[in-house]
Amino acid sequence: MIIRRLEDIIGTEREVKASNGKWTSRRLALKDDNMGFSFHDTLMHAGTETYMWYKHHLEAVYCIAGHGELENLETGEIHPISEGTLYLVNQHEKHILRAFDTMRTMCVFNPSLVGSEVHTEEGSYSIDPTIE
Repeated sequence: MIIRRLEDIIGTEREVKASNGKWTSRRLALKDDNMGFSFHDTLMHAGTETYMWYKHHLEAVYCIAGHGELENLETGEIHPISEGTLYLVNQHEKHILRAFDTMRTMCVFNPSLVGSEVHTEEGSYSIDPTIE
């Protein structure tokens, strides 16, 4: 059994920050935990817009604080996101998440992230962060 506390992750290599300052991902469960998924407590910082295209991963995102909107670039649909909203990126859709205020989300990735990943220029995470 593995027990982790957010307070023990903040300020360590498991707290990954976007170089552009748009998000902070606190990575609670990673590939080396052998769970088949990774689990992240992520902050999307207020006033930011983040383009994402997870071409290698599926993602579930549950908003627990803040509000913003999600634009599905495949369909043009815009969805409000606020506390209690779940969205699933189940078909590798290109999308933009706009945080109107700081949003706190809980995210699950399949396959698991190893921990050091940041978005590539095309908005994705690599399967192996040493190759992109």
